[in-house]
Amino acid sequence: MDGDRTAVESVKARAIRSSAPSKDLVQSLHKMSRILQCFTAHDRTLGLNEIHERTGFPKATAHRLLSTMKEIGFVEQARGRDRYRLGLKLFELGTLFVANLDLHREAQPHVDRLAKLSGEVVHLCIFDGFHAVFVDRKELESGPSSVVMTIEGAPSYCTSVGKAILAWRDEETVDRVIAAGLRRFTPSTITEGAVLKADLAATRDRGYSIDRSEHQPNLQCIGAPIRDAGGSVFASVSVSGPTERVTDARIPVLAPFVVQTADEISRALGYATTSGRATIG
Repeated sequence: MDGDRTAVESVKARAIRSSAPSKDLVQSLHKMSRILQCFTAHDRTLGLNEIHERTGFPKATAHRLLSTMKEIGFVEQARGRDRYRLGLKLFELGTLFVANLDLHREAQPHVDRLAKLSGEVVHLCIFDGFHAVFVDRKELESGPSSVVMTIEGAPSYCTSVGKAILAWRDEETVDRVIAAGLRRFTPSTITEGAVLKADLAATRDRGYSIDRSEHQPNLQCIGAPIRDAGGSVFASVSVSGPTERVTDARIPVLAPFVVQTADEISRALGYATTSGRATIG
């Protein structure tokens, strides 16, 4: 009997080992992820040498991984065969993700109502670790809000949607964003880490963020944090408009509507609180 039990356990152990992903496979997936993160809105195409420099991978390794990623549609070759860009498969997967996101489904009526109340453009975003990625965009004169078909992101440190999220993220996340560089977009862009942290602290105190033409000239925006069922801030909603409409005097008037909308979306996602304020996490 003991021999039979030992044999069965041995078979089970081999089955578990064979079904678990190999160490080499996991490492390859991590390396592919690092290659994908080399591409940005400003670096839409990259050569092998650039990918080698940014990842530190040997050129032979980078080339092998790129060949595999090309086969599955994660990258495409651009400008002949010497440069690469992100592939269509990533767009398809990203669109599918957004379309199935609880956030978009639960937030849609609240986003539509905020656009009507404010008369301004409303954005709904999620956080990818560095950027605020647009999930929904609503303009008063347009039809019902819908999934943003072009997946795009905005810098988190100089937009109201981004700062509304960063203000309630941990210090490590904020430091990572600062270390990646605070590029200047307008004369109002915050480019110093200490100043950004002070701005985020002010955002927490008042419960909403303000973008005073920091990302785009003559555009002011107000954002508020959205929390998941566990209370973590992972998304945000904002109103945006030209400075002649969204004036400094009008910001305190619009802000309560933005905060209320964010709170309603949070509750729709399962978040319940009596304080009305998110905690840093």
